[in-house]
Amino acid sequence: MSQKPASASPGAVVRKTLVVDCAPEHAFAVFTRNMGRWWPATHHVGATPFRDVIVEPRSGGRWYEINAEDEEGQWGHVLAWEPPQRVVLSWHLGTTFAYDPDLAHASELDIRFHAAGDNRTRVEFEHRHIERHGEGYEKLRDVLDGGWVGILDEFAKRAAAAEAMGPAQ
Repeated sequence: MSQKPASASPGAVVRKTLVVDCAPEHAFAVFTRNMGRWWPATHHVGATPFRDVIVEPRSGGRWYEINAEDEEGQWGHVLAWEPPQRVVLSWHLGTTFAYDPDLAHASELDIRFHAAGDNRTRVEFEHRHIERHGEGYEKLRDVLDGGWVGILDEFAKRAAAAEAMGPAQ
């Protein structure tokens, strides 16, 4: 995987671009169907680490974690579902990483998957509208700017490894 440097622009946006060693269809499937396999276990909203992370495969679907006790922790919703090119998720975790159900206070993740040659995918990631989280959003943007590097690196590793193992592992 390779990443371009982050760029934050007015309006509190974090952008990342990476190249993943797998086809776009596979990258999309790993990102959306297998998030619990690559998302860092230390990044959870519940009192205990998650058992799985679910992205319901449809516009209007939920994005949430399930812990070992089968308790759900909400993260957001699916705003756009366009396999295998694009998924947009609302991010309802504010400056304290507590869930806020109000969509007016949610930022958005826009993830696009583009063919980048033989069995490679360019992933364009944008976390936008971070200012909607209110006071302290600048610090949140800075935390997310660095945090997304590691999270997307884990995704890229899992997608490439899963590609070698077969369909959407």
